[in-house]
Parts: sequence; C-alpha cells; structure tokens
Amino acid sequence: MPDAPELVERFARHLELVRGRSPHTVRAYRADVTAMLDHAQVDDAGNLDRLTLASLRSWLAEQHQSGRSRATIARRAAAARTFTAWATAEGLLQADPSPRLASPRPDSVLPDVLTHSDVVKLLETAQAMAESGEPIPLRDWALGELVYATGGRIAEIVALDIVHLDQSRRTVRLHGKGNKQRVVPFGRPASEAVSHWLVRGRPQFTTAQSGDALFLGVRGGRLGQRQAREAIHNLSLAAQVPDVAPHALRHTAATHVLDGGADLRAVQELLGHASLATTQRYTHVSAERLLAAYTQAHPRAT
Repeated sequence: MPDAPELVERFARHLELVRGRSPHTVRAYRADVTAMLDHAQVDDAGNLDRLTLASLRSWLAEQHQSGRSRATIARRAAAARTFTAWATAEGLLQADPSPRLASPRPDSVLPDVLTHSDVVKLLETAQAMAESGEPIPLRDWALGELVYATGGRIAEIVALDIVHLDQSRRTVRLHGKGNKQRVVPFGRPASEAVSHWLVRGRPQFTTAQSGDALFLGVRGGRLGQRQAREAIHNLSLAAQVPDVAPHALRHTAATHVLDGGADLRAVQELLGHASLATTQRYTHVSAERLLAAYTQAHPRAT
C-alpha cells in the first residue's frame, strides 16, 4: 500500500493526465486532500480505513469553525468526493463514503462590472498611451482590448500563442478549463490593437526564449497572470475608472453582450462555462440594471 504522500501524488497525476484539470485545480486539490488525510489521521502506510463519512463531516465542520468561506468549504468537499471516488475505483477504499457528504452551496456573488462608458474610457486611454510607440503601452492596449472583446479568462489570454489568432477571420482559439478549446470572435478594435502590438511592440521584447507567445514580459518571456493583472490595474488608474481586475473585464463583456440581446447559450459558449447555471449569474446583473432604469424612467415606477 503506498504511503499517504504517494497517494496524494498519484491522485494529482490522475487529475492532471486523466481528468485534464488545470494546474491551479491540481494544486488546490492536492493541498485539500493532504489536509483531509491528516485530519483523518491516515497513517504513513496509506491505509484509508479511517477515511469515513464521519471523518469527512468532521473535517468540513472544522473548516466552518475556523471561519473558512462557503466557497472554500464547497471546493474542499468537491476535492474529498473526487478523491474518494478515485480511491474506490483504484481498490484503495472498499466503499466510497462521500456520496452522502453534504456541502454548502457557494455564495452567489454578483460579479463587478463596468459601465459601457467606463469601458470606452479605459480602452481609449490605453490606445492614447500606446501612441507613444513604447512596447508596454502597446501590449497593454492589446491585452485590454482582447480580454474585453473575447470575455476570456486571463489565464487563457496569457497562454495564447500567435498561431491561435486568425486575424483574417478575427477569431482566437482559447484553451479553457479541462483543456477544452473554443473559438471566439473579436472585433475590429481588438484586431487593430493586436496588430499594432505584433508589428510595433512585440519585436522590441522578443528574445530567444519568447517562442510563439503572443504577449511578452519585458525580459522576453511569456507574460504572467500577475503582470497582466497589474497592467489592467494601471490602465484603470490612468483612465480614472473603477479599479478592475482582468476577470472584471470578462464579467463586463458577458453582461454587455447579454444587455445587447445575446442568447444565454451563446454567452455560455463565449465564456467557456461548463454549466449554464454559471452563466445565468449575468442575467441577474442585467436584470438589476433594467430595474434601475425602469425605476428612474417610468412615471409610475414608484
């Protein structure tokens, strides 16, 4: 029987190679399962007999008592269910205890979004800064335009290679969660910004280590997520609009597309959501805006 750390690593490889989970998810589940096995006092011999429904419930209760958020507890419960299902299939557990494991539903938090005028101000400011011809403003203009145009996750955007772009059709191939691919269109403003970056900006950063990465950092390597977030943050400050993260631009794009009359299923495909329920959060944002407009404009609203 493998010891506990080896079991965790085997499980992590299963998540990565078989389930196609992202590196972020693998890291989180690895940490969750390690904590779960420690709580259940699974010995170094890797005997999972102590991993019972009672021990799983006790572990989640401990998370609640220590003040963990509902979203964190829900994720850890999901990690527990995934692990015990895998362990049962591998013959390491006689019976899976997790089907009866209840977990809290994550809080339904409405995403922050910018108004259309704020987005215009943000991107026009980025374009004006890019007129200097300096590579960082050119890159950040292209970055902001592409995130808003496609509604892509920042991890998907910084992972793009040049070959993933089809400028003639104005489409981009994004690699989402679980390595699922989707082709997303983008408009003329994003195409213009990306073209300027590729022709005028990117060559100034290109080194032997650049490869085919679309967005580069100052040392020539692929732009990281933290650097991309900082770039959007700096654009927000320069444009004097509410400070936003790249994910807020994704939320904003989804909300604006829905406000424009797009079908919910189309928005689901645009964002790469596995579940329509996730996309439906944006209908609440649009409904709130409709209510606010109605209350302000209708003579008998109040």
